[in-house]
Amino acid sequence: MPTRTTLHQFLDPQARAFYVHTLETLNASGLPYLVGGAYAFARYTGIERHTKDLDLFVRPEDARRALDVLGQAGYQTDMTFPHWLGKAFHGEDFIDVIFSAGNNVARVDDRWFEFSTSDEVLGVPVRLIPPEEMLWSKGYIMERERFDGADIAHVLRACADRLDWDRLLERFDAHWQVLLAHLVLFDFIYPGERRRIPTWVTARLTARLAAGAASRDPAPKLCQGTLLSRQQYLTDIGHWQYDDARLVQGHMAPEDIAHWTAAIEAAH
Repeated sequence: MPTRTTLHQFLDPQARAFYVHTLETLNASGLPYLVGGAYAFARYTGIERHTKDLDLFVRPEDARRALDVLGQAGYQTDMTFPHWLGKAFHGEDFIDVIFSAGNNVARVDDRWFEFSTSDEVLGVPVRLIPPEEMLWSKGYIMERERFDGADIAHVLRACADRLDWDRLLERFDAHWQVLLAHLVLFDFIYPGERRRIPTWVTARLTARLAAGAASRDPAPKLCQGTLLSRQQYLTDIGHWQYDDARLVQGHMAPEDIAHWTAAIEAAH
């Protein structure tokens, strides 16, 4: 596993002080949280990059309390998207308080904490999100402006031989095709690294794919693309009358879908 990150080299002193104070504040509060984003990614892959935020993961029931703790520390806070994301601001820098994925599938639960990794970020003791949950949450990010496929490939390259594959399969569950798609891409990206992926994993998933192709059972008129992109499948839902998997499968409430969709224009 790569050594501790040196991402502090990319930070200006003000941003570094903000991040350190945030981590120390949360540690002092006793509120359980995990660090993800660029810091965990660098720890697991050795690839370092600086983004102007810090990703902290908490259980959904702790999200409001986390924002309250940071608000009491003097930061502006906002529950930006009540189904998955809050923020704390200090000038141009900010903290993302994450408790689910944007599609509300990869929700933070006790197992994120159970299998987390002990580390330090900017000299502060923290725990990092597990690589399995990193793969699970990143696996669905397939927007036009952001596709996390390369991140998935890099984590697999670095960690495949240490992953809990049973837990990863359980995480993707009924969305196993998403994991299979990333494994096929890994096979293409790194033809010399194919041995890193256990044969039984790909065999199990490809067998499920073949069984589905051979099935004569009628499939519902359902679009699961909305679990991968909040924008690129709106035509399917709005004009072609496909059912929205986010709603039909109970991942998101109608008001959350509306709020998440309305934010597309602001994001661009």
